Amino acid sequence: MMRADNLQKTFNPGTPVENHVLRGMSLTIETGQFVTVIGSNGAGKSTLLNAISGDIQPDSGRLFIDQQDVTRMGAWQRAKLVARVFQDPMAGTCEGLSIEENLALAWQRGEKRGLGLAVKKAQRELFRDKLATLKLGLENRLSDRMGLLSGGQRQAISLLMASLRPSRILLLDEHTAALDPKTAAFVLELTDQIVRDNKLTALMVTHSMRQALDHGDRTVMLHQGQVVLDVSGETRRQMQVADLLSMFEKTRGEVIDDDALLLG
Repeated sequence: MMRADNLQKTFNPGTPVENHVLRGMSLTIETGQFVTVIGSNGAGKSTLLNAISGDIQPDSGRLFIDQQDVTRMGAWQRAKLVARVFQDPMAGTCEGLSIEENLALAWQRGEKRGLGLAVKKAQRELFRDKLATLKLGLENRLSDRMGLLSGGQRQAISLLMASLRPSRILLLDEHTAALDPKTAAFVLELTDQIVRDNKLTALMVTHSMRQALDHGDRTVMLHQGQVVLDVSGETRRQMQVADLLSMFEKTRGEVIDDDALLLG
């Protein structure tokens, strides 16, 4: 479970470029829920994820993960609680290390690291089994450098790395935005499978209204640092993209440019 209570965040306060991004952001995600988040540029989507992960701290408000107040914890202190997959496939993996070395680093997330073999035999067998579930043939390429793989392959491995060890919430930060449509569809299908099979609590940011409705079980829309729409259940299952766009326009009392939110 994750709960954000009245989060406020202003960048560059007191300067000509002051930007009040989070304006009383409140959101609760129950254990096992898969929430998709959508909103126009500057709505506060990435800032919310950064606040949850500990990469930034809010100016005020509180943030809880499984009843634990983590508001002032740094990202390293939340490593066991929060896993994240980034938009750039290159950001979540180290291209100079092998596939198994990348997986070994993910396996040790949140643990103290000492001198010793980077990959042990038992771990190697586990990694091979996990990679086989991707159905990309990568289980036979454990020693290959990550830099030899395509963006889609690296993003698939990033998802696997994020789910190797238990976490309280998985953050997906527009993790298909840099991929071609076919690869993006594969990664999204894999995302659904990993979240479902591991019974994960997940928060997926996307610019695509189609993705926001097709994946997960709840959709939240942000605008100017606040939640302006929150739909789930039968209401969400019956919604089309046009309905979501219409609800947003009605809620904000304005017409949204199609370029601000991707329909496809």
